This record gives sequence, structure tokens and C-alpha cells, in this order.
Amino acid sequence: MTLQEDFEKAADDAKTLPDGTSNDDKLKLYGLFKQGTVGDVNTGKPGIFDQKGRAKWDAWNAKKGMDKETAQKEYIALVKSLAEKYAK
Repeated sequence: MTLQEDFEKAADDAKTLPDGTSNDDKLKLYGLFKQGTVGDVNTGKPGIFDQKGRAKWDAWNAKKGMDKETAQKEYIALVKSLAEKYAK
């Protein structure tokens, strides 16, 4: 499988992680996913009253400068790690 196919499979697998997945882990996934698909953050930081949006923006912005291929590889590894961590 190509990196892109592995990345897409990992994205599907991430959707099956349990509801008990920590917010920190979800934010790490989000940041890597956005960096792996879009690249560097391309929107303004959400306002102070949008705490969820700000947390997601910060997670994505933390990956600034990382190339898409590296972000995709790290995302795949993180999904596998979390699947094992939260396995029943």
C-alpha cells in the first residue's frame, strides 16, 4: 500500500477509537491529520469564546513546518499506538 492509502486507512481506523480516548490524544490526532492533509495552518485563530476551536487550532499550529509525508507517517503510528492503548 502507498503512504496515502495507509494514511486513509488510519483515518478510518481512528473513527473506531472508543469514546474514552483522551482529549489530548484526540488533539494530537487532529493536528497530525490536518498537517498531513492541508499542510501548515491556513486560518486565523478562533476567538476566546471558542475554546474547542482554539484547542484544535493550537494542536494543528504546533505541527507547523512539518512536511505532509512526515505528518502522515506520525499519524499512522499514533493511530496504531492508540488502538493498542485503548483495546478492550
